[in-house]
Amino acid sequence: MSLTKYPPTLAAHLFRRQAAHAGVSGHFSSLIAQIDLAARIIAREINRAGLEAGVLGSTGRTNVQGEDVKPLDEIGNQTFIEAFRNSGLVCTLASEEMEEPLQLNENCPRGKYVLLYDPVDGSSNIDVNVTIGTIFSIRSTRDDHAHAGVADLLKPGTEQVAAGYVVYGPSTMLVYADDTSVDGFTLDRSVGEFFLTHPEIRIPGGGHSYAVNEANFDRWTPEQQRLTEMLRHGEAPGDHSTARYVGSLVADFHRTLLKGGIYMYPGELERPEGKLRLLYEADPLAFVVERAGGRASDGRARILDKVPKALHERTPLFIGSADRVEFAETILAGIS
Repeated sequence: MSLTKYPPTLAAHLFRRQAAHAGVSGHFSSLIAQIDLAARIIAREINRAGLEAGVLGSTGRTNVQGEDVKPLDEIGNQTFIEAFRNSGLVCTLASEEMEEPLQLNENCPRGKYVLLYDPVDGSSNIDVNVTIGTIFSIRSTRDDHAHAGVADLLKPGTEQVAAGYVVYGPSTMLVYADDTSVDGFTLDRSVGEFFLTHPEIRIPGGGHSYAVNEANFDRWTPEQQRLTEMLRHGEAPGDHSTARYVGSLVADFHRTLLKGGIYMYPGELERPEGKLRLLYEADPLAFVVERAGGRASDGRARILDKVPKALHERTPLFIGSADRVEFAETILAGIS
């Protein structure tokens, strides 16, 4: 394919956005470019999995959540740290893999942003070659651009200035949302560039699928069981839904964003708080889906309005087409 037939690169897209806003510093464009770099490095490591030692399997260690740490978790986390060290962009990094925020002293007080991220979401799936991803959330620093401590990060998702994710599948895609739109970029590995392939993404209403781990059915509340049965048997308003569950959050969310429907990770009778992390997973994906015209809820309230009490707080998540999420909230409340 000739270069003239290619859509704009991510860099060109960012430059065009920057040029449309007089007086901006360009720091945000540079930050997205560094996420682009980290994503390409992680994609390279994933493509080498199985061919090189030390990428598959387990490290034998557990993270702050008590979960098994995969080598790719450590590779991904360190990749983000190195991508932003000495960048002058970010004073503070907070990761699902780190117990406390990491302060990048060399970037303060110039750095205008705080970056929260899940470096490799669904890393256990890499051993069986299933799609995995990266999730990121961008927030502004304090007015003095000083380090952000834990208390500074315990703010609702409405304070995000941008968020997005990367899908490492048959192709690598980077999707990010800001106040303007949600845009998707596909990596051409032959030239090492992300190209704009999905401009101004809007989530369809209704949708033909629902995604939930039905193996947990017996652990759910009666309301959640009823909701799942209604979706399973086509009793929800609108289109009949079929089950489509990968078991990788980014993969399931990406399909839902493009095709419509609903993704659910409910709480359980013995773990009502759910499994997904509010700051690193639910908030950024909620930001994306709302900018695309969808909705995200914990089953009762808007995800972006939740104020976390802890850095690694968990939450149930119902996310997707607005009408599907509203229907879920109605059933879970026992109204219908």
